[in-house]
Amino acid sequence: MKKIAILGSTGSIGVNTLRLVERFEGRFQISALAAGSNIQLLKEQILRFKPRKVSVVDEDTARRLREALPPSELEIGYGIEGVRAVATLPETELVVSAIVGTAGLIPTVAAIEAGKRIALANKEALVAAGPLVLAAARQKGVQIIPIDSEHSAIFQALRGHRCEDIRRVILTASGGPFLDWPPEQLDKVTPKEALEHPNWQMGEKISIDSATLMNKGLEVIEARWLFDLLPDKIEVLIHPQSIIHSMVEYIDGSVVAQLSVPDMQGPIAYALAYPERLEAVLPPVDFCELEKLTFLPTDEQRFPSLSLAYRALETGKAMPAVLNAANEMAVKAFLEEEIKFTDIPRVIEKTMDMYQGQAVGSIEEILEVDRWARKKAEELIEHGLG
Repeated sequence: MKKIAILGSTGSIGVNTLRLVERFEGRFQISALAAGSNIQLLKEQILRFKPRKVSVVDEDTARRLREALPPSELEIGYGIEGVRAVATLPETELVVSAIVGTAGLIPTVAAIEAGKRIALANKEALVAAGPLVLAAARQKGVQIIPIDSEHSAIFQALRGHRCEDIRRVILTASGGPFLDWPPEQLDKVTPKEALEHPNWQMGEKISIDSATLMNKGLEVIEARWLFDLLPDKIEVLIHPQSIIHSMVEYIDGSVVAQLSVPDMQGPIAYALAYPERLEAVLPPVDFCELEKLTFLPTDEQRFPSLSLAYRALETGKAMPAVLNAANEMAVKAFLEEEIKFTDIPRVIEKTMDMYQGQAVGSIEEILEVDRWARKKAEELIEHGLG
């Protein structure tokens, strides 16, 4: 029975992971959970899965969680030390890294340094600190298995093939809810409209990233490090049906694609059981019911965030961390109705323009850049974009 810790257990990925653990009872055991402040849901998870250790956002939340639970020997931690303890619990074999944003970076690195296999849903860890995270994984002999549907698809399409034979990888994007909107209407997009993804059920931040196509920009950076690919070998196509999750084209012209219905339980299950597969996780694709599979080029006028991600990769150093931090601040401001939907890439671009660029050699330096970028983005949001 594989023992699993989940970082971000009350989020979308965490909840879906626990559904699979429950469904395949006897295959997996929950050893530890880390969450934020959703005490009610975390309490239900604790009572159902009986982890040995949990962590929450702060001391007051930890106190309230303890009061909400019956007396037990459960260890409840909080803050960065609490989540680090969850990530490094000795008996854990697999850590599902699903905390959204750079908040997931430190516990993910801690889990790697403790020698845990990583099922990675926290794309920001590789975006902000890809070279450092991968170097730590190589040093410890730790395997990172992607949970993002696109990277899981590439991971699967690469099995049995040589990386040196890759001509390019193609990440697919649904195009989000505004694919057919006239560009002049995007100024009027509301948070409610942006959260209504046509194909996927996701958390708020990821849903907004999908609407701006920043999720695809982050995935380009993630793919660069996960699969050791130069940026010019990573392309993005709009695929509104979300059936083909990514493709790998080889130098002989062959293309290997991974297809399934759009449901995150598929890539999660693959990461949990790897190298095995769990039976009947998703309904099969009914090819006779599919009228067509279509592909469109990305429109930089409509989706400027994607070109900003390529710019960050080209600039290198800590610029991807700047991009990621500014995006998190801009998405938060949009959800709180402080800026317009079309202001999100403007905040990111202006923050990137202010960054002079410097080499970084440690997680602490990356986090310092992250703090700088958040402060600059916040100032732009508060004082106007000019």
